[in-house]
Amino acid sequence: MRDFSHITTWVFDLDNTLYPPEYRLFDQIEVKMTAWVMQALKVGRTEADRLRRHYWETYGTTLSGLMREHQIDPGPYLSEVHDIDFTVLPRDPDLAQALAKLPGRRIVYTNGCIPYAVRVLEARGLTGLFDAVYGIESADFRPKPEAQAYQAVFAQDGTDPSRAAMFEDDPRNLVAPHEMGMRTVHVAPKPTPARHIHHHTSDLARFLRRLGTEKAASR
Repeated sequence: MRDFSHITTWVFDLDNTLYPPEYRLFDQIEVKMTAWVMQALKVGRTEADRLRRHYWETYGTTLSGLMREHQIDPGPYLSEVHDIDFTVLPRDPDLAQALAKLPGRRIVYTNGCIPYAVRVLEARGLTGLFDAVYGIESADFRPKPEAQAYQAVFAQDGTDPSRAAMFEDDPRNLVAPHEMGMRTVHVAPKPTPARHIHHHTSDLARFLRRLGTEKAASR
């Protein structure tokens, strides 16, 4: 994997990337989001689920759809939908060790909010391993996969995309990073063949260990 030899910044998505989807943390959030849509828009569950799918497909997140079509205040929404049980997430010392050995800057960039991301990192035993954590509020509530969202976050961080790698579970969220010149890694149980995806892994810790070993050997 010599195509990572130039990488100095490692960018990680959060949900279903820094923890496996089998822990189903996002299931709790989806229940909360549906309830929020039902209450805010005065619709039934079936319609709320339909709207959520529409918002996700059209705007990238449920929140973006609510903001653009209904002028919803993002603050209360983010606080409510991320008020969940984090004890379902186990600590991951193998992943923590693999992350710690990566040379360069490590950041988290999620479509969730920053306080939520911090809680996930705490539950996974990954606190202190990242130089910065960015959420949807960091991009003025523009979500991935919008190119402007990445540009806003990377400008704040000082990230040079040509020397950065992006790790994501959602293939569409790797399109813009690829176009910006980043190395792209799809983290998921099964690969999704696409021109904008350079690598796939179903085991992030193992992938990072291999990278760390090769980077150390090249020095």
